[in-house]
Amino acid sequence: MTAIDLTGRVALVTGASRGIGRAMALELGKAGAHVIATARTTGALEEIDDLIRDAGGSSTLVPLDLLSNDGIEQLGAIVAERWGKLDILLSNAGLLGVLTPAAQVKAKTWNEVIGVNLLAPARLIRAFEPLLLESETGGRAVFISSGAATSRRPFWGPYAASKSGLDALVQSWAGEHKNNPLRINLVYPGAVRTVMRAKAFPGEDAKLLPEPASLWPMISKLVADDCQRHGEIVQADVKMATA
Repeated sequence: MTAIDLTGRVALVTGASRGIGRAMALELGKAGAHVIATARTTGALEEIDDLIRDAGGSSTLVPLDLLSNDGIEQLGAIVAERWGKLDILLSNAGLLGVLTPAAQVKAKTWNEVIGVNLLAPARLIRAFEPLLLESETGGRAVFISSGAATSRRPFWGPYAASKSGLDALVQSWAGEHKNNPLRINLVYPGAVRTVMRAKAFPGEDAKLLPEPASLWPMISKLVADDCQRHGEIVQADVKMATA
């Protein structure tokens, strides 16, 4: 695969401190994009900053709780003032919640899972659509969803509902931009070696799962200048490792 060149691009990654977000932030930085990395944990953000800089890239760290009242909107204002555009939005941050019967899910859990997985992406869309449209390419937006949106496993109510809602939101939004260069897509990453995956499937052998970086060849195509896919749910085709 030819290496993608994102020199001069500005990319925002939510949930950049670990897992898929961390891996994609690093790959975006390696490709030349300036990475705005957000997460709740400052220490973990500093680690990804070091990795990006060691690879020759650059980043801006933004400690951010997606459930805060106006944090996303404040970030949008900062990006507008400093860069005047956003080329790439990777909405990755997610919350599993608890796996339990729907009737036992507490209101706090519903509020947190829906807040992070659905309402935060909605607020990102509102805050950053104008900046994405200022991109020379028209902007690229990628949302990490999950096969749980359609499999709807028993005991996965909050997570499945939030991801189903995310798919509906993003595809509806994409339909509003059929006639301009903005490209908007969803990704189902499948089984990848992350902390969330380990929490959801504690008996699984994580060594057999592909690393998050294995998603880059697919995601790089979705953020590339010549991407034509739009409003799609793109399923990862990653290979399981061998023992």
